[in-house]
Amino acid sequence: MSDIYIVGVGMTPFGRFLDRPIKEMTRAVVTDALADGGAAVGDIEAAWFANAAQSILEGQGSIPGEIALRNMGIQEIPVTNVENACASASTALDAAVTWLQAGRGGVALAVGAEKMFHEDRAKMFSVFDGGWDVHDVAAATDRLLAMGQGVADPDGEEDTGPRSVFMDVYAALAKFHMKSFGTTQAQLAAVAAKNHAHSAHNPLSQYREAMTVDEVMAARKVSWPLTLPMCSPISDGAAAAILCREEELDRFDRSRAVKIHATALRTGSDRDPQAFDRHITHLAARDAYERAGLGPDDMHVAEVHDATAFAEIQQVENLGFCDFGEGGALTESGATSIGGRIPVNPSGGLESKGHPVGATGLAQVFELTTQLRGEAGARQVSDAKFAIAENGGGFHGFEEAVACVTILGRT
Repeated sequence: MSDIYIVGVGMTPFGRFLDRPIKEMTRAVVTDALADGGAAVGDIEAAWFANAAQSILEGQGSIPGEIALRNMGIQEIPVTNVENACASASTALDAAVTWLQAGRGGVALAVGAEKMFHEDRAKMFSVFDGGWDVHDVAAATDRLLAMGQGVADPDGEEDTGPRSVFMDVYAALAKFHMKSFGTTQAQLAAVAAKNHAHSAHNPLSQYREAMTVDEVMAARKVSWPLTLPMCSPISDGAAAAILCREEELDRFDRSRAVKIHATALRTGSDRDPQAFDRHITHLAARDAYERAGLGPDDMHVAEVHDATAFAEIQQVENLGFCDFGEGGALTESGATSIGGRIPVNPSGGLESKGHPVGATGLAQVFELTTQLRGEAGARQVSDAKFAIAENGGGFHGFEEAVACVTILGRT
């Protein structure tokens, strides 16, 4: 089986761009990825386009990829649309890798583009309504929120205003972790403060102001124990990667190519919530490590799906960087900061870099490719040779509905 390489990456700034259409963002990010790899539109033999919200917010369903890519001259090739909640972009990457490994072609494009901001806030938040079983909403809500019972907001419960229902779900999962392992709100704040500090050095981040733990703790409450800086924002943006088989590598700049050692895509299960070792991401990480012939101790840098600060604590445990229940303490120790044992989210993560749903997985790949090339500037992780990304989406049962883990390495 041929090895697969990333030869070009691109990413737009993340933020609020009401007047910037998806076609324009797609053109910009694919153009950047092609230029980064020394490639041309004609080199692309197949493309995967990730997007989760356009059909809801703009009515452009069914063929968003064909529309966006034709706009920049990509035509007459297979274009596959991917919608897999917040894991759409990593799923697109996984599909492109599989296609290349099967020998269907030599060069492929994976691109994710999302426009989440909308003048109608109710419509904007409705994007998240389909991220779980729409025929079981009441029961699913009760089941997930019940996980947080027994851990109360010390200031009393209150309505903090419009928000994605998933913020309440993450809050309940955080409370479950608190009562299971003794995790504290201060440890959640340490995650957020670390990520906001990292993003101060990322020119593409939505937010670039560093925050202290005390400032994070004192910020507006979203759903206790989560405050606003602990939660990913609504974002617009795009990211892309050009991939090729090893046989095609000499067509590009081999010295800047990054090897894809493994991708692993999984859906969840009806596990018991206490069965932490059966968590979807833990199993996907196990698959990826086995395929790559590597382990947690081999990783030098990670990007994880920190839709909230709690999610990062959960995912560093699932990736094997510490034992279950020790993710908060790991962060407090400084191990996940740049300069620590295993820097996590040097980009600033979803909390600070931003979270345009259909682009997030490829934005993680953009960051890790930049790190492995040694081109990350002030946020560079020293001598990074192997990197891992975790991207999850939706909820089903007691966990994410889908998770994808990707392992990259410097050539």
